[in-house]
Amino acid sequence: MNAVAMALDALFADGNIGVDAVYMPEGETPVLVRVVTRRADDITSFGDARLWSETTRLDLRVAEVANPRSGDRIEIDDEAFIIQGEPVRDRERLVWTVDLRPA
Repeated sequence: MNAVAMALDALFADGNIGVDAVYMPEGETPVLVRVVTRRADDITSFGDARLWSETTRLDLRVAEVANPRSGDRIEIDDEAFIIQGEPVRDRERLVWTVDLRPA
């Protein structure tokens, strides 16, 4: 295992950063995974206007979720989310970043 993968494993395992979640691909068996959530505000420009919105993104390890798809469901604690849009992998090809919307 390379140093980057080891560092990512440590981050996901850290109780202050990573959390348990249930990943439910459509039509398949749910899987318990560790995720890193990012709930940042997003500002989008539209002409002269700037629109503010809350976003929910999270990181999934490729080792746990090989191919997340739009429409798959993720539950964190008692909150349910649906993956929207196309998941994006990092440069090292170790982590997926997915955009979520409430289910």
